[in-house]
Amino acid sequence: MFERLTAGARAVVRDAVAHAERTGSDTIGEPELLLAVLDRRDTPAAAALDGLGVQRAALADDLAADRRRAGLSAADAAALAGLGIDIEEVIARVEETHGAGALAAGGRRGGRGKRMRRAFAPEGKAVLERALRIALGRGDRHVGDEHLLLALTARSGPAGAVLAGRGVTYEAVAGALARPPAERAG
Repeated sequence: MFERLTAGARAVVRDAVAHAERTGSDTIGEPELLLAVLDRRDTPAAAALDGLGVQRAALADDLAADRRRAGLSAADAAALAGLGIDIEEVIARVEETHGAGALAAGGRRGGRGKRMRRAFAPEGKAVLERALRIALGRGDRHVGDEHLLLALTARSGPAGAVLAGRGVTYEAVAGALARPPAERAG
């Protein structure tokens, strides 16, 4: 499958590993892949995001907030609030006892500054597989970063929920990609 990835899609995968290292995540999943897509410039996915008026920093902030809440989305937090559970208060108490970011921290470490090899989480593998299916379904021979973006919007996982919360849906991205490049930026 990796032989079908364009140079841009390979850069996304490579950058997702770097994001996992920076955030302390043990695995590469949807959030890391989305952060790597958001880093790209001058690519089909970047043009689609720009055409939709997406503020990349706001999406990255949303992902960081979800990570701080141990993966609970804003919708999950709202549902718990409806039951009288203030998730921000729970997080504050945990962080008071265990330190800032305690719920967001990854589990194991490579030890003494050693770099550890990070594997793809099942959700990360599913994004890559979905991207391949989307590319083939669109008649494309290679998987580009636009297919990775479409795959991230195709399911309601952590990245899909953050994207949908900002109006970035599968349909919106597909529509932006269908427009001629000159029309995408506006």
